[in-house]
Amino acid sequence: MNMNLDPLPVTYRPFILSLFRCITGLLLFQYGIAKVFKFPALAYFANPPPLIVTAGALELVLGALLMIGLLTRISAFILAGEMAFAYFLGHMFKTGEPVFLPLVNGGTAAILFCFACLYLSVAGGGPVSVDAAIGKLRYSRDEEQRRVRQAAAE
Repeated sequence: MNMNLDPLPVTYRPFILSLFRCITGLLLFQYGIAKVFKFPALAYFANPPPLIVTAGALELVLGALLMIGLLTRISAFILAGEMAFAYFLGHMFKTGEPVFLPLVNGGTAAILFCFACLYLSVAGGGPVSVDAAIGKLRYSRDEEQRRVRQAAAE
């Protein structure tokens, strides 16, 4: 008896990766907009210190790059580091004394974003991304150059 318990066929998984990348980028992008442009107007981001504005600028720019899938691996790696930094500095040690439980210190989203971005830095952007389109163009250009060299050699 052969029973397949896998709910998602293998052919769809790369597209789910692209969707995951896009949504992760969109969520980080919204934090960047809130921190930099103060939209929507949230009390927490009304008068942020320069470090939070800098984090917002990273989230705005790199979140946008993640959404479209351009420079995915490096953008995601930088964002993973930023989220780890945000967790330790802005959540775990925000009172001066360490608060270890993310549920208590409010750092659950920072941890989740950190590991989501770490995964994307390894997995890449998926087939629906600017990176993939550039890779296809580069491959077709290299193939054309190879054919020209081969024809010239004959």
